[in-house]
Amino acid sequence: MMLPRYIRLLAAGAVAVLVAAGCSSGPAAKDAGAAKGKLKIALSNSFIGNGWRVEMENVFKAACAMPPYKDQVDCTVFNAGNDVAVQTRQISNLIAQGVDGIVINAASTSGLNGVVKQACDRGIVVVSFDNTVDEKCGLTVNTDQVKFGEQLAQFIVDQLKGQGNVVMVTGVAGTGADNDRNAGAKKVFAANPGIKIVATYSGQWDSATAQRQTAAQLPSLPKVDGVWVSGGTDGVIKAFAEAGKPVPVVGGEAENGFRKYMAGISQPKVNGMSIGQPPFLSVISLELARAVIKGEHPKQSITIPFPVATSDGIKPGETVFPDLPDSFFADFTDSGPNALLVLCQEAATDGTPCPGATLNVKLG
Repeated sequence: MMLPRYIRLLAAGAVAVLVAAGCSSGPAAKDAGAAKGKLKIALSNSFIGNGWRVEMENVFKAACAMPPYKDQVDCTVFNAGNDVAVQTRQISNLIAQGVDGIVINAASTSGLNGVVKQACDRGIVVVSFDNTVDEKCGLTVNTDQVKFGEQLAQFIVDQLKGQGNVVMVTGVAGTGADNDRNAGAKKVFAANPGIKIVATYSGQWDSATAQRQTAAQLPSLPKVDGVWVSGGTDGVIKAFAEAGKPVPVVGGEAENGFRKYMAGISQPKVNGMSIGQPPFLSVISLELARAVIKGEHPKQSITIPFPVATSDGIKPGETVFPDLPDSFFADFTDSGPNALLVLCQEAATDGTPCPGATLNVKLG
């Protein structure tokens, strides 16, 4: 989810990486690392303009400061201001420096193909995630956005036992993620004739917009039994509550505010499922690059499952964070017995390592 969902969250964390932030402590530390045979892996990010991106970079920096990465990898982080030309130049510079791996959240799906091919030709392992690149020599780490739509829709269908009126609150029209999420949801709803979609409108992946749009729709709607939300979920719930209407079953994104309603921390308590694009994709990509370079993993792309939270299993401090803002993305860490990785709150908010922890990252 790439468009700005909130601006102020974690601003201090963003300042440290606006141009280029090394995960080592400076040139001397980097030279010392090189002498010990450390790998050089860089994160090339298109922009740092929203909270999801800040969390994504913070957990990358935290991972680089934790074992095993702090002993094996010298990390650097670059931001390109959403400018393809700038990102291309930054990657060209990394190639010239002889890095071992480059992890990319791309400003353009196709615009970086040329420089990515140059990196591959130099033997550099390239892994793109979230906004991936087309160049086939690179690897990708991502989720399946069609499955996002399907999972939330199926949850609603199951909770309603296949009967009821449903509202769809979509994202930013024309984007790949919005198209895929909507297609997945509509496929599931179409397969259940007892489900009637009574309204579809855009919330722009933004809580304030979703609240405003929902409030405008509610007076003309029949009883709503379920709401499928691509983003801005807590705003939709607030609109129902402020209109004095019962909050229906909700399938939505991983906003901390939504999960507070699911946990009963905020009222009214909501029956819901929350999944989202996890900021820790950057850390999975770091591990894939490291493992491929070291010959510990096949050179192949990875699709990871969405971290899932439901009202009956949500846990404060693990899948919801009572003291953090509603706009915080609570899926910065995975959870449960099959977690791909587990990170502390400080890793996402401050980019600092989890005390005393060795980070165990699973690649599926």
